[in-house]
Amino acid sequence: MVRVKYRLQGKRMMETADTAEENPELLYDVPISGTVYGAALNYRAVYDALAPEMHKHPYREPPKAPVLFIKPVNTHVAHRGFIPMPKERRSVTIGASLGIVIGRTATRVDAEGALDYVEGYTIVNDVSIPHESVYRPAYKEKARDGFCPIGPFVVEQSEVADPNNLDIRVYINDVLRQENNTSNLVRTVEQLIMDVTEFMTLYEGDVLLAGSPEMMPQAGNGDVVKIDISGIGRLTNEVKDENEVSGGEGL
Repeated sequence: MVRVKYRLQGKRMMETADTAEENPELLYDVPISGTVYGAALNYRAVYDALAPEMHKHPYREPPKAPVLFIKPVNTHVAHRGFIPMPKERRSVTIGASLGIVIGRTATRVDAEGALDYVEGYTIVNDVSIPHESVYRPAYKEKARDGFCPIGPFVVEQSEVADPNNLDIRVYINDVLRQENNTSNLVRTVEQLIMDVTEFMTLYEGDVLLAGSPEMMPQAGNGDVVKIDISGIGRLTNEVKDENEVSGGEGL
């Protein structure tokens, strides 16, 4: 049995993943408490597709440090919560990612000991409005209310044999739309933690997104999005017109 931590009705709980999933009436809270940092360009095919542009203005050369962005607290939504569809849009992009949950203060961490700073892993959906620009941060596209579902659990670090070899699958209305594996990361989980903590401190409860694979699918109003990560669980959310979404509402 995989031991997990999650938040239920404002309380931090400990249970097995199987037992919790057996009860479809559970109303989940977001299982993390810190800042969520996303890592862009961290899947090989995504990086390779943009590599020619990295030598052009304004960059001139490939990035030497991780390219980070923030999913602020207003974006956070729990398992079975709704993803608001902006009224002027017909679809949103689904960015399936492994979430690395930090367990204690991490500054200038070596790769060899990086996992000692990890509390566990969760599933994160880096939702965004479709966009192509890589020249400036896509805050308007990524930082909208409800654009970062997280959960349903935090699986303890010791329960995951190798975070760099996990299958990721995205289903929309139960149809498989994307499949990849964390073995295709540019920076491994350990390398990402090392490179990020070289220039900034991560604190207990913070989350690093390992990145989203290429060919991210799009979902429309009324679609049910399910993200599976092997050994971690399944995150489920429905896309719903933003005018019909109220606080705390969900599946």
